[in-house]
Amino acid sequence: MAQKRDYYEVLGVSKSATEAELKKAYRQVAKKYHPDLNPDNKEAEAKFKEANEAYEILSDPQKRQQYDQFGHAAFENGGAGAGYGAYGDFGGFSDIFDSFFGGGFSGFGGGGGRNRRNGPQKGRDLQKSVTITFMEACFGVKKEISILKYEACSECGGSGAKKGTSPETCPTCHGSGTVNQTQRTPFGAFQTSAPCSHCGGTGQIIKESCKACGGSGQVRKTKTLEINIPKGIDDGQTLTIRGEGEPGKRGGPNGDLYLEIRVQKDKIFQRDGYDVYVELPITFTEAALGAKVVVPTIDGKIEMNIPEGTQPDSRFVLKGKGIPYLRGNGNGNQYVIVKLEVPKKLSQKQKDLLKEFEGTYEGSNHSKKKSFMETLKDMFS
Repeated sequence: MAQKRDYYEVLGVSKSATEAELKKAYRQVAKKYHPDLNPDNKEAEAKFKEANEAYEILSDPQKRQQYDQFGHAAFENGGAGAGYGAYGDFGGFSDIFDSFFGGGFSGFGGGGGRNRRNGPQKGRDLQKSVTITFMEACFGVKKEISILKYEACSECGGSGAKKGTSPETCPTCHGSGTVNQTQRTPFGAFQTSAPCSHCGGTGQIIKESCKACGGSGQVRKTKTLEINIPKGIDDGQTLTIRGEGEPGKRGGPNGDLYLEIRVQKDKIFQRDGYDVYVELPITFTEAALGAKVVVPTIDGKIEMNIPEGTQPDSRFVLKGKGIPYLRGNGNGNQYVIVKLEVPKKLSQKQKDLLKEFEGTYEGSNHSKKKSFMETLKDMFS
């Protein structure tokens, strides 16, 4: 069996990472290896599952504490974490005992905590990507998206019971969702709790199931949402749509929808942060004599002066003509990089005129060439 990688390494964070840093790192890794973006890619699928496993452990403070002390052994049968739990702080390591006994640990000789399996649970988060144009990213846009998701059944109100009836308290576990069991081990007697087999751990019994949802309390539907994508958003950034994930269970809140933004490349503009770059082709005459040229910006065309004697790849800045800031006022800048276009086909007359023109040059007009030739002369003399 392949050795598991360190969970912090999987997410690319340090061991001192905050909850927010963990969440950000997880989203980036999950986004990179998401199956929707990597169809039929087994390696990406494995990395996606690995990231989910790492985040599940590290996002839980108790499990993270166990992992930091014992590593992967904390969650494997016979691991070091389990050995420590038998002699040490039982309350902080109940999940380790779960791996031994299959249920919640409650202490020596029958003490006991209440299993929260049947408590409110937040619904599952969803992910979806949406593609927009470069200009839509610059100025923002409203987009309609469709997502296939579970929603609370309208027929039974999410209870799963036939309309006009209600779920009843399980007579076996009396609504707790768990049953207690005492097991003897080399370390003594332990009382553990396990999901009630009669009600499946829900604490409730449905005698007549809702026909619309089959007793699950949820139905799968396609929902259309209108999303406001803000101006200035960049490729790869994620919008969080609160409450648009899967419905929660037993009164828990809905999950969230994470909307990944994909921005199409533009034929003219290139983006770097909030700055925009444009390559502008100019002729030899325009570079030598100077000219007024038309330059495209995201707000439309403007005129710009090319000074006399402009050199190839010279860069001009147009202040405030870049991308609007995503949070705050103002814009980045636009940089115009001139590209000298040398003609490929000349008539004989044009060639003669250029040769005549070449003969009129003074050394000061080609200072770089003069310096280069002098360097060569010194080198080989």
